This record gives sequence, structure tokens and C-alpha cells, in this order.
Amino acid sequence: MYEIVSNEQIAPRVHRILVRAPKIAAKRRAGQFVIVRTDDQCERVPLTIADSDPEQGTITLIVQSVGRSTMLLCGLKPGQSILDVVGPLGHPTHIECVGHVVVVGGGIGTAVAMPIAAAMKAAGNRVSAVIGGRTRELVILEDDLRRIAGDVVVCTDDGSYGRKGLVTDALAEMIADPGAVNLVVAIGPVPMMEAVCNLTRGPAVPTVVSLNPIMIDGTGMCGGCRVTVGGRTKFACVDGPEFDGHAVDFKELRNRLAAFRDMEAQARQEAEHSCRLDEQVRRMEKQS
Repeated sequence: MYEIVSNEQIAPRVHRILVRAPKIAAKRRAGQFVIVRTDDQCERVPLTIADSDPEQGTITLIVQSVGRSTMLLCGLKPGQSILDVVGPLGHPTHIECVGHVVVVGGGIGTAVAMPIAAAMKAAGNRVSAVIGGRTRELVILEDDLRRIAGDVVVCTDDGSYGRKGLVTDALAEMIADPGAVNLVVAIGPVPMMEAVCNLTRGPAVPTVVSLNPIMIDGTGMCGGCRVTVGGRTKFACVDGPEFDGHAVDFKELRNRLAAFRDMEAQARQEAEHSCRLDEQVRRMEKQS
């Protein structure tokens, strides 16, 4: 069992959760993830380790409530426990000093970009960040990134905060001058990562994406996270999660992810129903 140290909501349906996991905290490196199972009735959920504190023995997870399992996880209180936390899994980000690195985070992907930005900065790179969300309330971890990156550009689709537009608009300006950017790391929704790769392909700016498709066992045995990279089959959980973005078959990836949407929606409806029932029970207990 893994104790919840703190649980803070940082955006609608997004929580920053500190979990006591000393062995994982001691070994974790940027880009790696854990597989979490809240209880024995929940699915296995892959979550990137946003941060860790080896001295305190904690890891930080940024969790978006999108289905039954993540809803239950976000509802845990300090002192409660998670049944399973397996990791660190996946290959760490390849970190070296290349010059100017731009990390691009879309929505919850900013949580994955943050530890990579920190590691790149520690390696001596100049680091910039472009982060975005549909609205102001969906932009996360801006202050954390400003403590790492020299330049942080915030974009919102509706213009409610930062500059109006997509993260690709800001990135296009950054890479306009040849050689101005030496590496782009993009993490977020699949369409966003694909758009970033299409943008950087022409000027040949090396681009890394972190693929977080459906993962189940974290060992490659189930095949749920199968992707095609450079014409070859890869498994995001064991071969990644990071790949050369210009070699990823994004069309295939989009199709695979779409196959799970109906099941995820049904699971979320069931979780919301269960949460309402739980709330009714708590109210009745207080009245009795």
C-alpha cells in the first residue's frame, strides 16, 4: 500500500497528488512513469512522475480525472492509500546539452514536460516552454515552469489568458530563424503532438514526443500500447514512452485511441453515479 501524503486540485478535474514511494523516488529519472492501481477493482493507469523527493520518499503525480479509476484516485484523502504503484517504468529522457531546448506542453501534457525541462536545464541547456489549454483554468504548472525555464509562453484557445491561439503558433515564431532551436520536446494530446511534428519537420528541428496511449501491464505483454515508429512496431511502455516525433505514425495512433472512447465514457458515467451514491450515504450518516 502506498500512502497519499497530499492531494491538491490544481485545475478542473486535475489533481497534484504526493504519494509515499521511497524506492521509486530514489530511482526515478525524467521521462519515466508508474503504473497505478487504486484498488483491486480499478484498471491500471500509467502516470508520468512529475517530480520526486528522495529525502522525503515521495513522488508527485499529476492526475486528470477522465474515467472511473482516475476519479477514484483523485478522490483519495491524505492518509488513505493506493493499492499498487509500479515503477519507475519506461526509458528515461535522453538528456544532453544541445543548446536551446523548447518543451511544449498541451493540457495535462505540461506535467510530463516539467521534469524534462528541469533535467535539460540541469544539463546546461537554455530552456524555453510553450504551454497551453483551451481556457485559463486549464493551464497548469505555469509557476513551476517559470522557476525552470527562462522563457514561458502561455497560450489559450479562447484568449482568456496569455496569447490567444495554439501552442504551434508560438512555436512557429521560435523556430522561424534557422538554428534558433536545437530540440523540441512535445507532450500533450495526439493532434497537438502531430501538429508540432508537422511544423518542425520542414526546418528539420529534432522533435521528441512522449506517447502515452493505452497501457495496461507496463511490460509490453498486452500489446495495448502498440505504436508504429519508422515503419516498425514499438511498445510505448517498454520501448518508450519517448520517440522521434517525425517517425511516428500518428494516423494509426489516433485510430487506436479512438477505439476506447465509448468504453471510457461508460466507465466515467458509472464512476459519477457511484460518487453520488457515496455522497448520499455520507449525508445520511451525518444526519443519523
